[in-house]
Amino acid sequence: MNHLDFDRHRRLRSSAGIRAMVRENHVTVNDLIHPLFVVEGNNVKHEIPSMPNVFHFSLDNFRREVNEVSELGIPSIILFGVPDHKDDCSSQAYAEEGIVQKAIRVAKEENPNLVITTDVCLCQYNPAGHCGIVENGEILNDPSLELIAKTALSHAQAGADIVAPSDMMDGRIAAIRHTLDQNGYLNVPVISYAVKYSSAYYGPFREAAHSAPAFGDRKTYQMDPANSREAMREAASDVAEGADMLMVKPALAYMDIIRQLRDTWDLPIVAYNVSAEYAMVKAAAQNGWIDERALVMETMTGFKRAGADLILTYFSKDIAGYLKAGY
Repeated sequence: MNHLDFDRHRRLRSSAGIRAMVRENHVTVNDLIHPLFVVEGNNVKHEIPSMPNVFHFSLDNFRREVNEVSELGIPSIILFGVPDHKDDCSSQAYAEEGIVQKAIRVAKEENPNLVITTDVCLCQYNPAGHCGIVENGEILNDPSLELIAKTALSHAQAGADIVAPSDMMDGRIAAIRHTLDQNGYLNVPVISYAVKYSSAYYGPFREAAHSAPAFGDRKTYQMDPANSREAMREAASDVAEGADMLMVKPALAYMDIIRQLRDTWDLPIVAYNVSAEYAMVKAAAQNGWIDERALVMETMTGFKRAGADLILTYFSKDIAGYLKAGY
């Protein structure tokens, strides 16, 4: 066999030290955005049945959670509000004393350096459960933009560092950027849910956010999972309208889209590791079918390898713990 000439790829895998030296992609705590659900009331910490270790927090318990997240070194959270009142105008989405607006102020009191991102949408705040104004069973695009921009402005006024519109109405980034700039919030970045598919992976989230549509579905405004060229058109529009970062949601089944965005734009890319992606792993781990830590970290590394700069994930506290333990 001495006459054979071939490459010795295994040389660079021969020890843990060498593997670490040549590793191409790394997951760090600075990559993480931690989602939190805030509700009205007192002493509320209710676990979401389909999402183990994910809770609805009233503001008193949310305050404690902010401290725990901060102690783990997680640099950013994203807030999802669950109001106690819904109306056709989604008025609690942009109310000065809305649940998200109050949570922003509480979080800043606990940790002024925590980067607070807010989900900007109307679906949790109206009885129809849709992301825009509903009239005669139709989700109206242009009339919705004013309320979506008004919501983003109210978050910035409350102290949010970043706003992240998830509604998928055409023109929302332009409307938000214009409204923020006109009101003096030129330095508040916008993470666009630029590529958001109409996905079966959202089921547990809709339970958590109390945001399931009361009729129909969201296929007229969220994207068809079969399409990738359309994703590039959506992202191009948001870049032109002033988006500072681009998000792909869901992440796991759409890593090809993350890669396409990465190869096309130099803006930061965010991967949203969504609720069913989380729930499936937790369920399998509870049954002893998988090595949860290894699988989670492999998945996160996959997002980074695909081109994501940041990862919005319900696993963030777990990952921070793994990294502290020297994983």
